[in-house]
Amino acid sequence: MTLRFVSYNIHKGIGGVDRRCRLERTIEVLRSAAADVCLLQEVDEGTPRSHFDRQIDVIGDALGLAHRAYAPNHRLKVGHYGNAILSRVPFRSTHNLSLTLPLHRRRAALHARLIVPGLRHGLWIFNCHLGLAEAERRQQLRRLLRFIDQHHGSEETVVVMGDLNDVWLKLGPAVLEPAGFRGVAAPPHTFPAFRPLRALDRVFVRGRVQIARCERLDDRLARQASDHLPLVAELRVLAGR
Repeated sequence: MTLRFVSYNIHKGIGGVDRRCRLERTIEVLRSAAADVCLLQEVDEGTPRSHFDRQIDVIGDALGLAHRAYAPNHRLKVGHYGNAILSRVPFRSTHNLSLTLPLHRRRAALHARLIVPGLRHGLWIFNCHLGLAEAERRQQLRRLLRFIDQHHGSEETVVVMGDLNDVWLKLGPAVLEPAGFRGVAAPPHTFPAFRPLRALDRVFVRGRVQIARCERLDDRLARQASDHLPLVAELRVLAGR
């Protein structure tokens, strides 16, 4: 079974260059990605800058994605924003894992279990938005790995994906690969959208899943809609326990 994932920091629907909130651009970019599972970061709810929309529902309704989860990470004077999961595939057991470290900005990983035929325990997915400092990111991923091993065990099939802010491409070799995760040799550059120079958005897998294809969605609209380009990954899930 092959599932198409997209990770996209939508920047609250605000363009990276023109600074205009136009969520319809975000929706069209996601429509062109044609993903089964969307892992979104910086999703607004009830804020003046995004017309008080609950963006997860505006996007989900437009794309026909019935299965949804949202967790606020940053509370504003009016409204909040955080991470979201939208899926064609049913999921359950959603949980927002705090990755916030003392004296640092609030960060989290939104976690869900996809119901996938052939996988008895399902496919565990973690939608992450990590910090801006290298040491912070490593600590956050180690906290994530402890949670995975404590609650799911080393035999479970897991996808870790999102805006990892992995500026120097060190998180794989330093943290995730020693824990049995696999990424791609040459991750696509996704930031900044108008001239991508850094591979900030990443995907790593462990267990009975393979990365069959990994690419960025790069067209005129995608370069306007956010400050990140979407990362699209086709994941081949292997039948097993």
